[in-house]
Amino acid sequence: MQGIKEFFVNGLNYLSTIQVNDIIDIIIVAYLIYKIIGLIRKTSSYNLAKGLVLVLIMVWLSGMLKLTMINFLLKKAVEIGLIALVIIFQPELRKLLAKVGSSSFLGVFSGRGQNTSEIEAAINQTVLACEQMSATKTGALIIFEKGFLLNDIITTGTVIDSDITAELLKNIFYPKAPLHDGALIIRNNRIAAAGCVLPLTNKTNLSKELGMRHRAGIGISEQSDALVVIVSEETGAISVAAEGMLKRNLNRDTFEKLLRKELLVEESIKRRPADFVERVKGILKVKK
Repeated sequence: MQGIKEFFVNGLNYLSTIQVNDIIDIIIVAYLIYKIIGLIRKTSSYNLAKGLVLVLIMVWLSGMLKLTMINFLLKKAVEIGLIALVIIFQPELRKLLAKVGSSSFLGVFSGRGQNTSEIEAAINQTVLACEQMSATKTGALIIFEKGFLLNDIITTGTVIDSDITAELLKNIFYPKAPLHDGALIIRNNRIAAAGCVLPLTNKTNLSKELGMRHRAGIGISEQSDALVVIVSEETGAISVAAEGMLKRNLNRDTFEKLLRKELLVEESIKRRPADFVERVKGILKVKK
């Protein structure tokens, strides 16, 4: 009992020394770990990461059990493996660094946002156009750019820089139109470009019903945080791809709710950091 009492007393004494900046530090580190785990789970490197964790556990166990030779060999393998990990995780690291360096990501901390009414209008016009294209089985591939800038993708197509209207979207994807085969990029609630070429996904376990349009949509969602809308030319089904995952056969209501959830929530997040920073400053002043 005395030992348990001392444990709790020491714990309370330790907690009393924690400052506001320590709490912020812990929250940031926990968030980064959470994002890294989430990034690994969404990629083909998930099984490799699990294997790495098992190796580290074996290193710890061999040290605890004093298995000198095994522990030495495992430690050397881990040292060499660190270099291999940089090569293996190169696509994921490149995506993460590109996102951190993008102007949209940095703009989050400045508290700048877009007009919610513009987002609403973009969503409404997109839903209306996709519903009509679905009825006529007109294929479409629409990309909503978010934090990860798609400048390289835009350069492969034709720059438009126009307001979003249902009629314009349908005209662009009209089967005999010159830009109907490529992807359309929406940036800042405006049509930035059309006829763009997208990278295909490397996934091999996709349904055979999915054609090149769906594979391209999944591919760009794997390499960026873009929200991808796909209308099937064969079935007229509306699908949405995000973070490498595809949601198929969406009805109008589900499709509209999904767009609002992804795009409006994204916008609301952009508007919060400035207020959050001010609140943290206020807390620190009170603490002082």
